[in-house]
Formats: sequence, structure tokens, C-alpha cells
Amino acid sequence: MPTLNKIRTAIFPGAHRAPDESALRILRARLTLFFALDGFLFAGWVVRIPAIKERTGASAGALGLALLGVSAGAVATMMITGRLCRRFGSHPVTVASAALMSLGIALPPLAGSALALGLVLLVFGAAYGGLNVAMNSAAVDLVAALRRPVMPSFHAAFSVGGMLGAGLGGLVAGQLPVTAHLLLLTALGLAVSAAAGRGLLAHGLPERERPAAATAPASRPAAGRLVAVFGVIALCTAYGEGALADWSALHLQQDLAAPAGVAAVGYSVFALAMTIGRLAGSTLLARLGQTRVLVAGGATAAAGMLLGALAPTVWAALAGFAVTGLGLANVFPVAVGRAGELAGPGGVAAASTFGYGGMLLGPPAIGFLAEAYTLPVALTTVAALAAMAAVMAYGTRRMIR
Repeated sequence: MPTLNKIRTAIFPGAHRAPDESALRILRARLTLFFALDGFLFAGWVVRIPAIKERTGASAGALGLALLGVSAGAVATMMITGRLCRRFGSHPVTVASAALMSLGIALPPLAGSALALGLVLLVFGAAYGGLNVAMNSAAVDLVAALRRPVMPSFHAAFSVGGMLGAGLGGLVAGQLPVTAHLLLLTALGLAVSAAAGRGLLAHGLPERERPAAATAPASRPAAGRLVAVFGVIALCTAYGEGALADWSALHLQQDLAAPAGVAAVGYSVFALAMTIGRLAGSTLLARLGQTRVLVAGGATAAAGMLLGALAPTVWAALAGFAVTGLGLANVFPVAVGRAGELAGPGGVAAASTFGYGGMLLGPPAIGFLAEAYTLPVALTTVAALAAMAAVMAYGTRRMIR
């Protein structure tokens, strides 16, 4: 018997016996590292975009087109990754995608033009999209094995990693050239991928039994429609995250006359509240169940964003952003997790693609609406979509807890 099989047999000695709890805790810790690494690397890249723009000499318009390479690469690979996870397993694809993302982050400083930058960002985006689908698929299976609703804790790790990556980037931006900084991130990423990846590759999970809705031939169309519903819920909430990332500071500064330093805090308040909400997500899911968390989260985000968009003072708007972050915190993880429970890696891929599409749709949609009306009015669409997510989640109440 190969060594890998001996290890798996030792941890999971019987098809009907519960997996060893300590082994599952180790797997959870290692998978959490990959979520944190994803956020850390992506934030580290984002904070150095101004330096990359200066290095390539790209205009604002050319840079915007080049940055679409990240989105195009991610969306193009998400559905493919679902099939790769079914073929090779979520754990190997997670490790491979993390390693590729770590290597890909070193490429942008090598680009000498906006066109070259767009091409190398296709690689970075492909790895980013692949990692998100693979690690979420692995998390869905691990949640099923643990039999505890811990999905939000993984996404909390992503948020914490993002804050650490942005913080480190801000600290070294004036000290290290962009090439040295991103090469440092490559080295850190490869080290984490190697250290945490060994555990994922050595300790697999037993094949998870699919719910009847996902396996019975007569119910496959219904399961597919339900996966689409959860994908749209993910889109509605990711729309808000993308919109706040790009427009919150401008709203505070332009519409409420906030100083530049205060305006810059807007998204940080939102992101911190989202992280706190995700850290509490497992407890909320255990006590309230999926439907109540989805409905309450969407409704809370809608109320918070109405306050954030229409408040007459800066501090009230900041409070609204914080409430929005708390509301949106667990909607995306629960929606993606539920899609994975229904249809495995393919469900995760579909919901993730919807969600990523929403994050891409948010900023330009807000821009067009702000030009046609005003920015506060445009930001109320975040509240409208959050409310729509709550209504859709309530409509699935007989299908989930």
C-alpha cells in the first residue's frame, strides 16, 4: 500500500467512522493559512499598483485596461478549476494555485508596458481565481467532515490576511522598491504554500456524500437552479464590497467634506467590521442557522448602506459603513458554502464566478449611476441588492436551515 494511502487509512480507518478530530483540526489550521495567504498576497499587490503605474508609464485608461487582466484571468479559470478539483482533488489544486499566485505576483514589475502588464496579470488572475475556487471547495468538504458551521472563519482569515498585506505594503512602500517588495511576497507565499501544502496533500478527506438534491437525476435541474440562486445572492453582496472599496472615500470627501485622512478610513471601517462579523460567523450559524444569517445579514447591510449613503454627517456615514460590513460579512461565505454542499466544486465555481462578477460590476455601475444622478443615490443600489439577497434567501427557507 502506498504511503499516502497508509496515512489516509490511519486517519480515516473506516468508511463509516468519524474522521479523527485532531487530524481535522490540523487540516482546518492549514487550510486557514491558504485563505489568509490569498488575502495577504492580493492586498500586497493592490497597494503597489501606483508604483507599477509609474514603472510602466501607463496612462490611467491604459492601466485600467491592464488591470482587467486580473479579472479576466480569474473568471476564465473559475469554472475550469471546478472540473480540476473533481479530477485531481481540491487539496492538490489549492496548493498548486497558491504556488502559482505566489510566483505570479513577482511578474508585474517586469512588465515594460501596459500591454505586457495586462498579459502577466492574466497569469496572476488565473491563479487567484483558481485558488479561490479550490480552497472554498476544500473548505466545504472540511465543514461537512467537522459537522460544524465554520465556513465564515476561513473567510475571516482571508480578511485578516488582506489587512496584514495592506499594512505591510504601506509600511515598506517608502522603503523597498516595488520589485523587491513583490519578490519578498513571492518568497513568503512559496514558503507558506510548501509548509501548509504538505499537510493538505498528505491528509485528504474521505469522499463526501452528496445531498439527494445534487445526486438524484430527477432533482438535478432543481439543484442547479438553487445553486444559481445562491450565486446571485453572492453577486448581490460582492457588488457592495466592490462598490465600497472604490467609492467610499470619494463619497466621504466629495459629498460630506471629510478631510482626506478621514475619507481614507471609510473602507477600513467597512473591512474591519466585516472581519469581526466573520469571526463571529460560526457562532451565529450554530445558533441561528443559514437562512436567518442570510436574511438578517442582507437586511442589516441594506439598512447600514442606506445610512452610509444618505447620512448628513461623516461619522454617521462611517457608522453606516460599519453596519454594512457586519451585515455582508457572512452572506458570501454561506452562499458559496451552500452551493458547494449542493453541487461540490462545480457549485463553488459557479457561485464564486457570480460573486466575482458582482465585485467587478459594482464599481463601474456606481460610476455610471453617479454621473447620471448623484453618488449618494448610486450607493443606495448597494442597499437595494443587499435587500434583494435577503428576500432571495428567505425564499429558500424550506431548503436550508
